[in-house]
This record gives sequence, structure tokens and C-alpha cells, in this order.
Amino acid sequence: MVKSLPRRSEVPAEETWDLNSLFPSDKEFNAALESLQQEVAGFQKQFKGNIQDAASVVEVLTSYLALLEKLVPISTYASLSLSTDQTDDEAQMRSNKFGSVSAKMSSQLSFVTSELLALPEETLKSAMEQSGEFEVYLKELIRRKPHQLHPEVEKTLAAYSSTFSAPYGLYNTTKMVDMAFDDFEVNGQSYPLSYVSFEGDWEAEPDAELRRTAFTAFSNKLKEYQHTTAKTYDMQLQTEKTTSDLRGYDTIFDYLLFNQEVDRSLYNRQIDLIMTELAPHMQKYANLLQKAHGLDKMTFADLKISLDPSYEPEITVEESKKYINEALGIMGDDYLEMVERSYSERWIDFAQNTGKSTGAFCSSPYGNHPYILISWTGRMNEVFVLAHELGHAGHFYNANREQNLFNARPSLYFIEAPSTMNEMLVANHLLQNSDDPKFKRWVISSIVARTYYHNFVTHLLEAAYQRKVYERIDAGQSVNAGVLNSIKRGMLEEFWGDAVEITPGAELTWMRQPHYYMGLYPYTYSAGLTISTQVSKRILNEGQQAVDEWLEVLKAGGTKTPVELAQMAGVDITTEKPLRDTIAYIGELIDELVALTEEIEEVAK
Repeated sequence: MVKSLPRRSEVPAEETWDLNSLFPSDKEFNAALESLQQEVAGFQKQFKGNIQDAASVVEVLTSYLALLEKLVPISTYASLSLSTDQTDDEAQMRSNKFGSVSAKMSSQLSFVTSELLALPEETLKSAMEQSGEFEVYLKELIRRKPHQLHPEVEKTLAAYSSTFSAPYGLYNTTKMVDMAFDDFEVNGQSYPLSYVSFEGDWEAEPDAELRRTAFTAFSNKLKEYQHTTAKTYDMQLQTEKTTSDLRGYDTIFDYLLFNQEVDRSLYNRQIDLIMTELAPHMQKYANLLQKAHGLDKMTFADLKISLDPSYEPEITVEESKKYINEALGIMGDDYLEMVERSYSERWIDFAQNTGKSTGAFCSSPYGNHPYILISWTGRMNEVFVLAHELGHAGHFYNANREQNLFNARPSLYFIEAPSTMNEMLVANHLLQNSDDPKFKRWVISSIVARTYYHNFVTHLLEAAYQRKVYERIDAGQSVNAGVLNSIKRGMLEEFWGDAVEITPGAELTWMRQPHYYMGLYPYTYSAGLTISTQVSKRILNEGQQAVDEWLEVLKAGGTKTPVELAQMAGVDITTEKPLRDTIAYIGELIDELVALTEEIEEVAK
């Protein structure tokens, strides 16, 4: 039964992460922030106006890199301490302080890029030859040259960086601080409701009346904040459109895809093929859920239920280690050592508490170890969630050791491949170790309902909606709650067809995701899973060679484009084949679920 969430101060320390490796206390954090401000001022005094030849390029970048490395733990500490309790006044003030100081430092440091880009290209290429450490950074800088503005404009824009990121902060404040949910009532009994409990429990509640009533209560509360949230989102969109125009991009899509190092064909293909070719498979899955649960109709509120709630294994945090270790063992001893340390050294925040960010994420500060946030409810499917975040951790655990800070982070297009790879490894391991039809059905339904649904449906429908929104913004228009509701409902109805009733409240789903404040992020989940699906098949068929090649991909970090990284792993994403193969594979899984369900029902007669 869902319980009211405790305050952060009430949860056991062993369920929380330990931020001491970043800073033992706020005192050290403040001292480091103050020291860095002084170093930035000294750096500006030493180098501004003095970047003139290849040797000085190498010198300034060496010092610049050292400054950025010192900035990482400071920004991470401010962010992570707020993410576990956004009602904490001290954490809010710390984050706000860092934001304003960071904006000032960004303005002071903006001369580096401006002066480098003012140099002849030959000088930058000469600097690359003198120091291969900065080759990737300088190549990217040259690529950005057509979109660079006057140095004073760049300085001003950098000074406003905290203002430009304000919509995301406003969104989180509305969602996690102001939005307080009332209990809801079913048959005279009262039940607690919160963002975390709805997304972690009520969405998957087997009892249809409880689940649908919770959905209605949750949606009604979202509706109260729809206009404020829509205005916040429109601020984000207009800022992006203005920046795109200022920098001379043809469209807002070109601007947002620039740093991903992919063109619009890869972006559009991911959305178009899934919307048309995956939809029939998922409609079949929705029909299977309706039949298995004996529902009068299939509604949007029913899509997250388990195919067999009576067979949902429960698991403790300690027990999860066994499954994770066994499934990821193929990745090698070094990878498993990282997994072990993540548990024993408290890299993971498992606690459920009020004010904690929803969902799960991994933060991998350069020069430190990764941190993972998850709200553990004890359901077995959270092993997949944890494996996913450990995939991000393993990626940057490897990349950060092999690359400098400039080179460690790959394109956003590729970022979800290592995480979803781990989900596939868990699924493959579980399937290989049982012939029990019920267990096999549970594993396959977990892959479909969590791994593929989450990445190929939830986030893909976000992407399809987001594309419609950006098309509107690119045409010089704005959005409000009515417009956003209409677009979202249209995407849901197009994908689910007659198989699912898009009940009132479903259109407000756009209010639930922070991804819209991160550019064209949502579609990259399916892009990453497309790559990892194909690589996981290679690992099953080819074994160690495929694993070794995948580890080299992780170590490469951001030194290659997404196309090059995928090619290193044996996948050609310049063609439709990997995506079509993955969609076909999802269809095969759903067909197997139908067959297993018929087999289980036949035995039960």
C-alpha cells in the first residue's frame, strides 16, 4: 500500500548518497566557490587579449581546462543537494547562489572562445598539432565559427546564462514545491497521493478503480497549474528561438541538433518510423493488457499496469546487487568493481522522501565518481531502472578516465545507448536462466512495458509532440496550455488509435517531463536503444569480441560523432535498417507475450 512520504531528515542515512567526496560540508563548498571566483578573475587578467599564436592557444586551453575541472564538483554539489529535497530552503539558496556566480564567471570566461575564433584557422590547426589533447575541442570550435557573435555580445549572453536557465528552475519549483496533492478517496477510504507515489505506484496499481481514480486526482491537480507551466515552457521556447535566430541558424531544429552532431534526417526518421510502424505492435500490446485484466475498456490510465500483477516479484536493495552483478558480469571485472563501489560507497540515493526529484538519473562529475538518484519501491522492475542508470555511470566511469574534460561527453544522440544496453543485458540474463513460462512472460513484459515502452513510446511521443511545438515556434508563434493540450492529445490519439481511450487528463502529460527544457532530448532515448538493441544481439551471438568493442566505445567518450561511435560497435545508423530491425524485434516480443499468455491460461484451465 502506498504511504505518505517522509521528510528527508527522517530517511535512514544508508538509503541516501554520500556527497562528501564532493564537499564534506557547505563551508568547504563556499570556500571552493570563492576561490574559483578569484582564479577566474586572475585567469581573465592573464590571458584576455593575449591569445595570439598556437603556443598561447595551448597555454590558455591548459589553464582553462584546469578551471573547468574545479567548477565541476561545485556545480554538481549545488545540483545534487537540491535534487533530493527541493523543499529545502538552504539547498534552494545554495543552488541560486551558484547560478548567479556561475553566470558571472561564464561572462568573464567568454573571451576564450571569442578570441580563439578570431584567430586564423591555420593557427588553430597548428595548435592541434602541438597538442593533440585539444584537437577535438578546437575542431568543434571551428565548426561553430559561423554562428559565433561579436565578443561583447557573447559576454553579455554568458552573463544572462542563469536567467536563460530560469524556466527549468521555475518548472521544478512548480512541480516539486508548490504542487501539493490532496489524498483521494475510493469506497470511503482515503489514499495519499504525490508525484513520486503516482509515478512509482499508482500508475501500476492492479486495482482498476484505485488506479483510475488516482489518475483523475493527479490530473486534476496538474490542471490547476497548466497555465503557469505552459507560460514557463513558452519562455524556454522563445529563448531558444531568439538564440537560434541571433546565431544565424536556418531553423530552430538546426540550432538544437548542432551540438548533437546529427542532421535532421536521423531526427525525423526516429520519430516518423516509430509513429507509423511501432504503433500497430503497441496497440496489440494494449489489447493484450485489456484482455488479461478483463477491463471494460482500455484507457490511457491503464497503460502502465503489469501484464500479470500477481507475479510481480519484490526485491530489496541488497538483493538487487545479485541480479545486477550476474547480468553485467559479461562487462568484465573493472566494470563490476564500479558496480560494487556504487553500493558500498553510497553513490546511489534510494530513499523516497518529499521534495525529491521524480524519476531517476545519473550524474557523473569529471574527476569524481558517478551519483545515481532513484526512488526505490521494492518492485523487481526497478532492477532495470538501476541497471539503466549504472549504464550511464559505467559510460562516464570509463570515458572520464580515458579522456580529458573537453573530450569525455559524447553527443546527446548517443547518450542513452550505454544505459539501455544494460537493460538489455539484464533481460538477456534473466531469460537465459529460466524456462518457467510465467517468469519468462514477466521478463519479456518488463522489457516491453519498461525498457521499450519508456524509451520507444513515452519519450518518443514526447518527441513527436515536441516536434510539433517547435514547428510552431519556428513559424514565429507561441504556445499556451490550450495549444499544448491539443498537440499532446493529437499525438496520443494518432499513436494509440482505437485501441486506447485517451481519457481527460491524458493531454496534460506534457506537464510531467523536464526533458522539454533540455533541447531535443526525448527522441534520443529511442535512438540510443536502437543502437543498444543491435549491440546486445551482437554480444549474445559473438560474445567477448562484441563486449570488448563496446568497452572501447565507452572509453571513446566524445572523441567521435554518434555515427562513428555506432560504427565502432558494428551498427550503421545512417540507414533505416537498425531502427526497422528493432521495431520488428519489439513486435516479436509482443507476439511471444501473446503466445505465453495463451499457454499459461490453457494450463490454468
